Amino acid sequence: MLRFMARAGLSAQRVTLAAADLADTAGLDGVTISAVARGFGVKDASLYSHVRNLQDLRHRIALLAAGELVDRIGAAVAGRSGRDALLAFADAYRAYALTHPGRYAATQLPLPPELVTADPVAFRRTYELTYGMLRGYGLSEPDLTDAVRLLRSTFHGFVSLEATGGFGHPRDVELSWRRSVEALHVLLEHWPAATPGDTPREDTPAP
Repeated sequence: MLRFMARAGLSAQRVTLAAADLADTAGLDGVTISAVARGFGVKDASLYSHVRNLQDLRHRIALLAAGELVDRIGAAVAGRSGRDALLAFADAYRAYALTHPGRYAATQLPLPPELVTADPVAFRRTYELTYGMLRGYGLSEPDLTDAVRLLRSTFHGFVSLEATGGFGHPRDVELSWRRSVEALHVLLEHWPAATPGDTPREDTPAP
């Protein structure tokens, strides 16, 4: 069990950081109000001054992790374009997911719209970085949204299987990752034309 900092000066931020660390070591399902409170050496009731309930705490972890992930991706792709940007984006995504598995799991939680609206910075930056990178391939809607969904499902599927030991073949996983991202680059450079009826929507939500 993690032992966190002294109980004095508890805040929502400290509680969230402690819960995020616990998620990385014990899994997101291992994050409970009682577990976090024990780490601070306080009773459960002390945490309710800073978070409403377990769902609120997990949502806070998700927001924290989303901000951390987009910061790493932004730093990685800065000044890059095309293939170089895609490789840097993919590697930063994978490294974060494997280094912080509990935090990453929280980013997959569905968040209520009002929470996203109240703290939209990380989500807007993610949108801007991802769509900006793909526009470098000459894509526009609806192809942009389709490409974002392809990248998200490919990256998430790969790192999720890797993290759980889902690749049993002796083939080097690192080599498979490289080839997969290179294949995405080739696909993005030769994106198929939209079919009739594929029209962009102005109110399309985030993929």
